[in-house]
Amino acid sequence: MNDTEIVSVLRLMSATGLRVAGPILLVVLVVGVVVSLVQTITQIQEQAVVYVLKFCAVGLLLLFAGPWMIDELSSFIRALWARIPDMQ
Repeated sequence: MNDTEIVSVLRLMSATGLRVAGPILLVVLVVGVVVSLVQTITQIQEQAVVYVLKFCAVGLLLLFAGPWMIDELSSFIRALWARIPDMQ
């Protein structure tokens, strides 16, 4: 296995990781900003509200996008396993 193959595998791994984790991070960011804005406007400074809403948002995202995420990870693993016979 030479350097270009290693870089190729690392690039594929990074792209897959960003595609899978990106939506989760984006949802947490949006929910956090919106809840912080609402808390600032209403002057309610309860931290539990932020965590509960983020938890619910991520749960809903995983409920709807979970099969897609598992499919992305499965295809990455299959591609990685297919490369094993070519490695030396």
